[in-house]
Amino acid sequence: MPRFICVTCGTQFSETATPPSLCPICADDRQFVGWDGQAWTTLEKLRTTHRLRFDEEDDGVTGIAIEPHFAIGQRALLVQTPHGNVLWDCVALVDDEAGRWIEAAGGLKAIAISHPHYYTVMAEWSEAFGGVPIYLHADDAEWVMRRHRSIVHWSGDTHALAPGLTLIRCAGHFPGGTVMHWAEGADGQGALFSGDVIAVNQDRSSVTFMHSFPNYIPLNAAAVRRIAALMAPYRFEKIFGAFARRNVMVGGRAVFERSVARYLSAIAP
Repeated sequence: MPRFICVTCGTQFSETATPPSLCPICADDRQFVGWDGQAWTTLEKLRTTHRLRFDEEDDGVTGIAIEPHFAIGQRALLVQTPHGNVLWDCVALVDDEAGRWIEAAGGLKAIAISHPHYYTVMAEWSEAFGGVPIYLHADDAEWVMRRHRSIVHWSGDTHALAPGLTLIRCAGHFPGGTVMHWAEGADGQGALFSGDVIAVNQDRSSVTFMHSFPNYIPLNAAAVRRIAALMAPYRFEKIFGAFARRNVMVGGRAVFERSVARYLSAIAP
């Protein structure tokens, strides 16, 4: 039986003979059902119409995006650390080219995903690399539409993937919304992989926080203050956001602090 993929958000569901009636992730107020109604595809079909694009975003950081545009349009990031390669976030296509490219870059040790909008075909990615673990925060377990033995639901506010590589539960956008800090990234100055839990803006010199991006629902002040408090111990020069080239490449820590202050001033003067 096929495993249907939601065309609007890219989430893959468990095997069913017919498509589900609705994608719960899109029906939630953080997302939306496509204007023409719920639509579905499969990984097999996507492989005939779309391809993966690999872009060097920084030393040891490679963006992996789908072209032409599909679903939300985010990129995954292959982060090459001395302790093994991690796929940060995920996209709804994996194929033989991805397997060859990543194996040539040293293979894959783990997958970690910021929030449910980017779960996509995470189980397919895991299986393509021998069943590597997929780290998701337990607070978002209800949004997993395809259960899989490789999923590791971690809990608490931090989880060490490897020395100097830390998952941080910021919450905010989702209860389990997660960012990843790489202490050795950016030539030892620290790098933050934020998805859109801490979203890099179009100007690439500020970040923001939202409950819903497509529906323009802001995050409340208490949630933003909590994110700021959790991030206080971490040093980072660069911030890698959810979309291709949407990165802060200089002064990331100062950009974050300035953006928090601006956001709080705007919503709670």
